[in-house]
Amino acid sequence: MDTASIVNELKQERTRLDAAIAALEALDSAAAPKSSQPKARTAFEFGANKPTGRGRHISAAGRARIAAAARARWARMKAAKAAKPAQASRRISAAGRKRISEAAKKMWAQRRKGTAATSKKAKASPGARKMSPALRKRLSLLAKQRWAARKKAAKAASA
Repeated sequence: MDTASIVNELKQERTRLDAAIAALEALDSAAAPKSSQPKARTAFEFGANKPTGRGRHISAAGRARIAAAARARWARMKAAKAAKPAQASRRISAAGRKRISEAAKKMWAQRRKGTAATSKKAKASPGARKMSPALRKRLSLLAKQRWAARKKAAKAASA
C-alpha cells in the first residue's frame, strides 16, 4: 500500500470521528447547561461536505406580502412623479428677440467706434517716433549682415 492511499483513509476516518464527536456533544449539550467556552468547530460545521438545501426559507405568504409592498411603493413613486406638472420650456417673444438684437448692434457699434478713436489717438500722440524709409533699410541691412556672420561662424565651428 502506498502512502497516498493511507493518508486518504486516515482523512476519511478523521471525518467520521469528527461527525461522531459532534453528535455526542450535541446530546451532551442538550442535557447540560452551556459552558462559557465556545465548542470546537468541525470541518462539517465550517461548510466542508455540508449538505445543500438547508437554511432559512420564506413562506409563500411572506413572499406575497413583500411583493405587494414593493408594488405599493412603485405606485406611490409613479403617482408622485405624475402629480408634478411638466415645466413648459420658456420661449422668448419676437419683440424680445428684436430688442436684444438691437441692443447688441448698438453695443458693437460703440465698441467699434471706441477702438477706432483709441487707434487714432495712438497714431497722433506727440511722443510717437517715426522711422524714415532710409533708416528702416539701413537697419534691415545690418540685421542681414549679423545673421550672415552667425551662419558663417556656425559653419566654421561644425567643420
